[in-house]
Amino acid sequence: MDVRETKTQQSPALERGARILDVVARSKTFLSLSDLSRELNIARSSVHSLCQTLVNLELLIRRNDQTFQLGPHVMRWSNAFTLQSDVATEFAAIWDQETGLPGATITLTVQDGAEVVYIAARNAARSRSSLEFRVGMRLPAVFTATGKAFLSHMPDHEIRRLYAQGLPAPRTGRSVRTIDDLLAELRIIRHQGYSCDEEQVAEGMVCFGATVLDAQNRPIAGVAVSLTLDAEAMSDRNTVIDNVKQMATRLSHRMGADLPANDQMRGG
Repeated sequence: MDVRETKTQQSPALERGARILDVVARSKTFLSLSDLSRELNIARSSVHSLCQTLVNLELLIRRNDQTFQLGPHVMRWSNAFTLQSDVATEFAAIWDQETGLPGATITLTVQDGAEVVYIAARNAARSRSSLEFRVGMRLPAVFTATGKAFLSHMPDHEIRRLYAQGLPAPRTGRSVRTIDDLLAELRIIRHQGYSCDEEQVAEGMVCFGATVLDAQNRPIAGVAVSLTLDAEAMSDRNTVIDNVKQMATRLSHRMGADLPANDQMRGG
């Protein structure tokens, strides 16, 4: 089908509504009608009509100060996506018996450009970390274990293009700060087959990650185990890493990835 023909079949109102939801979802502050009008370059009257419809559908909530936040209907879609996603379903089925790490925080993410989005999370019951993962959370890919694992599948020139404007503001004193340092990390990840975020997202927390591959051996998800950075948690570092790689291998196998026989045996 011709691209121009596809565009003519799109609903302008639906497209604008989706753009409003995207802007509200990504904003770090609550936006008003004027903010949305300016951000999207859409007349304020049109934004008002669209936002009213989105509020009626519970896709947006109008706050007391007349700004907007995402509504509960969005979470219903998020939950449905998670339930219908094969990789999320398989992840939920194996995360307890496969890790051998009772009490560890285990997460599953997908990549969205320069960010990772969490589609499943089991937080440790007694975690001492300042960060609690939740479904729908977004974090910069350059700092997270799964994000680094995703980026390791990209050639260096694509990484440079993705971060042509520079890396995101650091979250901690350990966060990677330059593109050259990031590329050096990614070379190590490609060599060792797993990634590590050591206090780059949150102080006192270390995460080990690996990618889940699809039937074309392309990364479709990232799995990670997060632990507090102390002597007790890190005493068996190699076991943690092996379990992360085994989870990723088993999920990849279930997604139809063409893996070496030895990897399939280790993954179950």
